Amino acid sequence: MRTIHWLLTAVFAQILAGCAGLETGPTPDQRQALAPTGKLRVGFLSTTPIHATKDAASGEFKGPAVDLGKEMARRIGVQFEPVPYTSFPPVLAGAKSGEWDIAMIGISSERGQIVDFTAPYMVVEFGYLVPSGSAISTLADIDKPGVRIAVLEKSSPDAHLSRTIQRAKLVRVSTFADMVESLKAGRADALYGTKAGMLSQSAKVPGSRVLEGRFGGEETAFAVPKGRPLSAAYARQFVEESKSEGLVKAAIERAGLRGVVVAPLE
Repeated sequence: MRTIHWLLTAVFAQILAGCAGLETGPTPDQRQALAPTGKLRVGFLSTTPIHATKDAASGEFKGPAVDLGKEMARRIGVQFEPVPYTSFPPVLAGAKSGEWDIAMIGISSERGQIVDFTAPYMVVEFGYLVPSGSAISTLADIDKPGVRIAVLEKSSPDAHLSRTIQRAKLVRVSTFADMVESLKAGRADALYGTKAGMLSQSAKVPGSRVLEGRFGGEETAFAVPKGRPLSAAYARQFVEESKSEGLVKAAIERAGLRGVVVAPLE
Protein backbone atom coordinates (compact mmCIF):
# COMPACT_ATOMS: atom_id res chain seq x y z
CA MET A 1 0.00 0.00 0.00
CA ARG A 2 2.88 2.36 0.82
CA THR A 3 4.38 1.66 -2.59
CA ILE A 4 1.07 2.46 -4.34
CA HIS A 5 0.68 5.64 -2.29
CA TRP A 6 4.21 6.72 -3.20
CA LEU A 7 3.58 6.05 -6.90
CA LEU A 8 0.32 8.01 -6.87
CA THR A 9 2.04 10.92 -5.13
CA ALA A 10 4.81 10.91 -7.72
CA VAL A 11 2.36 10.82 -10.63
CA PHE A 12 0.32 13.69 -9.15
CA ALA A 13 3.46 15.75 -8.72
CA GLN A 14 4.35 15.18 -12.37
CA ILE A 15 0.88 16.31 -13.45
CA LEU A 16 1.19 19.50 -11.41
CA ALA A 17 4.63 20.17 -12.86
CA GLY A 18 3.28 19.68 -16.35
CA CYS A 19 0.39 22.10 -15.75
CA ALA A 20 2.77 24.70 -14.36
CA GLY A 21 4.92 24.30 -17.45
CA LEU A 22 2.04 25.39 -19.68
CA GLU A 23 2.49 28.97 -18.47
CA THR A 24 5.75 30.11 -20.02
CA GLY A 25 7.43 33.31 -18.90
CA PRO A 26 9.72 35.45 -21.05
CA THR A 27 13.50 35.34 -21.05
CA PRO A 28 15.29 38.28 -19.36
CA ASP A 29 16.00 39.79 -22.80
CA GLN A 30 12.35 39.43 -23.81
CA ARG A 31 11.21 41.02 -20.53
CA GLN A 32 13.44 44.03 -21.18
CA ALA A 33 12.21 44.32 -24.76
CA LEU A 34 8.55 43.95 -23.78
CA ALA A 35 8.61 46.46 -20.91
CA PRO A 36 11.58 48.82 -21.36
CA THR A 37 10.05 51.35 -18.93
CA GLY A 38 9.46 48.72 -16.24
CA LYS A 39 5.73 48.62 -17.03
CA LEU A 40 3.80 46.89 -19.80
CA ARG A 41 2.10 49.73 -21.66
CA VAL A 42 -0.96 48.30 -23.42
CA GLY A 43 -2.66 50.33 -26.15
CA PHE A 44 -6.34 49.86 -27.03
CA LEU A 45 -9.49 51.66 -28.13
CA SER A 46 -11.41 52.58 -24.99
CA THR A 47 -14.71 53.32 -26.74
CA THR A 48 -15.77 49.83 -27.81
CA PRO A 49 -16.54 46.72 -25.72
CA ILE A 50 -14.56 44.68 -28.25
CA HIS A 51 -11.41 46.06 -26.63
CA ALA A 52 -12.28 48.08 -23.53
CA THR A 53 -14.61 50.63 -21.97
CA LYS A 54 -14.37 52.71 -18.80
CA ASP A 55 -16.47 51.56 -15.87
CA ALA A 56 -18.73 54.44 -14.83
CA ALA A 57 -18.59 53.54 -11.14
CA SER A 58 -14.89 52.79 -10.63
CA GLY A 59 -13.40 54.81 -13.49
CA GLU A 60 -11.27 51.80 -14.41
CA PHE A 61 -11.04 50.23 -17.85
CA LYS A 62 -12.49 46.78 -18.43
CA GLY A 63 -12.70 44.43 -21.40
CA PRO A 64 -10.69 41.77 -23.24
CA ALA A 65 -7.74 44.10 -23.94
CA VAL A 66 -7.47 44.88 -20.22
CA ASP A 67 -7.90 41.26 -19.09
CA LEU A 68 -5.29 39.92 -21.50
CA GLY A 69 -2.94 42.86 -21.00
CA LYS A 70 -3.01 42.39 -17.23
CA GLU A 71 -2.35 38.67 -17.60
CA MET A 72 0.61 39.27 -19.89
CA ALA A 73 2.00 41.84 -17.43
CA ARG A 74 1.59 39.33 -14.58
CA ARG A 75 3.50 36.65 -16.46
CA ILE A 76 6.24 39.09 -17.37
CA GLY A 77 6.44 40.26 -13.77
CA VAL A 78 5.78 43.97 -14.33
CA GLN A 79 2.96 46.45 -13.70
CA PHE A 80 0.15 46.83 -16.25
CA GLU A 81 -0.28 50.36 -17.64
CA PRO A 82 -3.31 51.07 -19.85
CA VAL A 83 -2.82 53.40 -22.83
CA PRO A 84 -6.38 54.18 -23.98
CA TYR A 85 -7.37 55.89 -27.24
CA THR A 86 -10.73 57.28 -28.30
CA SER A 87 -10.08 57.00 -32.06
CA PHE A 88 -7.98 54.68 -34.20
CA PRO A 89 -5.39 56.84 -36.05
CA PRO A 90 -3.59 57.80 -32.80
CA VAL A 91 -3.12 54.10 -31.99
CA LEU A 92 -0.90 53.64 -35.04
CA ALA A 93 0.80 56.96 -34.39
CA GLY A 94 1.55 55.66 -30.89
CA ALA A 95 3.43 52.71 -32.38
CA LYS A 96 5.76 55.11 -34.18
CA SER A 97 6.25 57.43 -31.20
CA GLY A 98 6.76 54.65 -28.65
CA GLU A 99 3.65 55.35 -26.56
CA TRP A 100 2.84 51.67 -26.07
CA ASP A 101 4.61 48.30 -25.97
CA ILE A 102 1.76 46.11 -27.24
CA ALA A 103 -1.70 46.91 -28.59
CA MET A 104 -4.83 44.98 -29.53
CA ILE A 105 -6.02 45.87 -33.04
CA GLY A 106 -7.50 44.35 -36.17
CA ILE A 107 -5.11 42.77 -38.67
CA SER A 108 -4.56 44.49 -42.02
CA SER A 109 -1.75 44.66 -44.56
CA GLU A 110 -1.60 48.46 -44.25
CA ARG A 111 -1.09 48.28 -40.48
CA GLY A 112 1.41 45.49 -41.01
CA GLN A 113 3.79 48.08 -42.43
CA ILE A 114 3.93 49.76 -39.01
CA VAL A 115 3.52 46.85 -36.57
CA ASP A 116 4.16 43.12 -36.36
CA PHE A 117 1.09 41.00 -35.62
CA THR A 118 0.64 37.80 -33.68
CA ALA A 119 -1.83 35.22 -34.93
CA PRO A 120 -5.40 36.42 -34.24
CA TYR A 121 -6.83 35.78 -30.78
CA MET A 122 -10.45 36.54 -31.70
CA VAL A 123 -12.63 37.01 -34.75
CA VAL A 124 -15.06 39.93 -34.75
CA GLU A 125 -18.18 40.25 -36.92
CA PHE A 126 -19.20 43.61 -38.40
CA GLY A 127 -22.77 44.91 -38.50
CA TYR A 128 -25.10 47.81 -39.34
CA LEU A 129 -27.17 49.90 -36.93
CA VAL A 130 -30.19 51.71 -38.37
CA PRO A 131 -32.60 54.15 -36.67
CA SER A 132 -36.22 53.60 -35.75
CA GLY A 133 -38.50 53.46 -38.77
CA SER A 134 -35.70 52.78 -41.24
CA ALA A 135 -36.68 50.76 -44.31
CA ILE A 136 -33.16 49.31 -44.49
CA SER A 137 -33.08 45.59 -43.73
CA THR A 138 -30.57 44.00 -46.13
CA LEU A 139 -27.24 44.79 -47.77
CA ALA A 140 -29.10 45.53 -51.00
CA ASP A 141 -30.97 48.29 -49.16
CA ILE A 142 -27.68 49.71 -47.86
CA ASP A 143 -25.62 49.96 -51.03
CA LYS A 144 -27.81 52.41 -52.92
CA PRO A 145 -27.25 55.96 -54.19
CA GLY A 146 -28.17 58.49 -51.53
CA VAL A 147 -27.62 56.16 -48.55
CA ARG A 148 -25.07 57.54 -46.08
CA ILE A 149 -23.08 55.17 -43.85
CA ALA A 150 -21.17 56.55 -40.85
CA VAL A 151 -17.98 54.66 -39.97
CA LEU A 152 -14.88 55.28 -37.85
CA GLU A 153 -12.16 56.67 -40.10
CA LYS A 154 -9.17 54.41 -40.81
CA SER A 155 -10.75 51.54 -38.88
CA SER A 156 -11.08 47.97 -40.15
CA PRO A 157 -14.80 48.53 -40.88
CA ASP A 158 -13.81 51.62 -42.91
CA ALA A 159 -11.34 49.54 -44.93
CA HIS A 160 -13.96 46.85 -45.52
CA LEU A 161 -16.57 49.33 -46.76
CA SER A 162 -14.01 51.08 -48.95
CA ARG A 163 -13.43 47.77 -50.74
CA THR A 164 -17.03 46.60 -50.99
CA ILE A 165 -19.49 49.52 -51.09
CA GLN A 166 -20.06 50.82 -54.61
CA ARG A 167 -23.03 53.21 -54.54
CA ALA A 168 -23.69 54.40 -50.97
CA LYS A 169 -21.70 57.30 -49.49
CA LEU A 170 -19.30 56.82 -46.57
CA VAL A 171 -19.38 59.41 -43.79
CA ARG A 172 -16.09 59.04 -41.92
CA VAL A 173 -16.02 60.25 -38.31
CA SER A 174 -13.45 60.21 -35.51
CA THR A 175 -15.31 58.67 -32.55
CA PHE A 176 -18.28 56.49 -31.64
CA ALA A 177 -19.93 59.57 -30.14
CA ASP A 178 -19.67 61.27 -33.55
CA MET A 179 -21.22 58.20 -35.20
CA VAL A 180 -24.22 58.21 -32.87
CA GLU A 181 -24.67 61.96 -33.25
CA SER A 182 -24.60 61.69 -37.05
CA LEU A 183 -27.45 59.16 -36.90
CA LYS A 184 -29.50 61.22 -34.43
CA ALA A 185 -28.98 64.41 -36.45
CA GLY A 186 -29.95 62.77 -39.73
CA ARG A 187 -26.51 63.11 -41.28
CA ALA A 188 -26.26 59.32 -41.68
CA ASP A 189 -28.77 56.61 -42.54
CA ALA A 190 -26.83 53.76 -40.94
CA LEU A 191 -23.80 53.13 -38.74
CA TYR A 192 -21.25 50.42 -39.51
CA GLY A 193 -18.79 48.83 -37.11
CA THR A 194 -18.21 45.73 -35.03
CA LYS A 195 -21.49 43.98 -34.25
CA ALA A 196 -20.69 44.11 -30.54
CA GLY A 197 -20.04 47.84 -30.84
CA MET A 198 -23.26 48.44 -32.75
CA LEU A 199 -25.26 46.50 -30.16
CA SER A 200 -23.68 48.64 -27.45
CA GLN A 201 -24.38 51.91 -29.28
CA SER A 202 -27.99 50.93 -30.02
CA ALA A 203 -28.88 51.68 -26.40
CA LYS A 204 -28.05 55.34 -27.09
CA VAL A 205 -30.49 55.55 -30.03
CA PRO A 206 -34.00 54.56 -28.87
CA GLY A 207 -35.82 52.35 -31.34
CA SER A 208 -32.70 51.58 -33.36
CA ARG A 209 -31.82 48.03 -34.39
CA VAL A 210 -28.82 46.03 -35.56
CA LEU A 211 -29.45 44.23 -38.84
CA GLU A 212 -29.51 40.44 -38.81
CA GLY A 213 -26.84 38.60 -40.80
CA ARG A 214 -23.11 38.74 -41.46
CA PHE A 215 -21.69 41.88 -43.05
CA GLY A 216 -17.95 41.29 -42.95
CA GLY A 217 -15.54 40.89 -40.06
CA GLU A 218 -11.95 41.03 -38.94
CA GLU A 219 -9.32 39.05 -37.10
CA THR A 220 -8.00 40.84 -34.00
CA ALA A 221 -4.46 40.31 -32.76
CA PHE A 222 -1.71 41.64 -30.52
CA ALA A 223 0.47 44.19 -32.31
CA VAL A 224 4.08 45.10 -31.53
CA PRO A 225 5.90 48.11 -33.03
CA LYS A 226 8.24 47.16 -35.88
CA GLY A 227 11.81 46.41 -34.87
CA ARG A 228 11.08 44.45 -31.69
CA PRO A 229 11.52 40.78 -32.66
CA LEU A 230 11.93 39.56 -29.07
CA SER A 231 8.67 41.24 -28.04
CA ALA A 232 6.86 39.86 -31.09
CA ALA A 233 8.09 36.32 -30.39
CA TYR A 234 6.80 36.33 -26.81
CA ALA A 235 3.53 37.99 -27.80
CA ARG A 236 2.90 35.21 -30.36
CA GLN A 237 3.59 32.59 -27.69
CA PHE A 238 1.32 34.34 -25.17
CA VAL A 239 -1.57 34.54 -27.64
CA GLU A 240 -1.48 30.80 -28.36
CA GLU A 241 -1.30 30.00 -24.63
CA SER A 242 -4.21 32.37 -23.93
CA LYS A 243 -6.37 30.65 -26.53
CA SER A 244 -5.49 27.12 -25.43
CA GLU A 245 -5.91 27.89 -21.71
CA GLY A 246 -9.35 29.46 -22.21
CA LEU A 247 -8.28 32.98 -21.23
CA VAL A 248 -9.57 34.57 -24.44
CA LYS A 249 -12.90 32.75 -24.19
CA ALA A 250 -13.29 33.88 -20.57
CA ALA A 251 -12.49 37.51 -21.49
CA ILE A 252 -15.08 37.48 -24.29
CA GLU A 253 -17.73 35.99 -21.99
CA ARG A 254 -16.88 38.37 -19.14
CA ALA A 255 -17.45 41.33 -21.47
CA GLY A 256 -20.75 39.83 -22.67
CA LEU A 257 -19.73 40.19 -26.31
CA ARG A 258 -21.92 38.96 -29.13
CA GLY A 259 -20.65 38.35 -32.63
CA VAL A 260 -17.16 37.55 -31.28
CA VAL A 261 -15.46 34.14 -31.17
CA VAL A 262 -12.05 32.78 -30.18
CA ALA A 263 -9.72 32.44 -33.16
CA PRO A 264 -8.42 28.93 -33.96
CA LEU A 265 -5.07 27.81 -32.58
CA GLU A 266 -2.17 28.20 -34.99
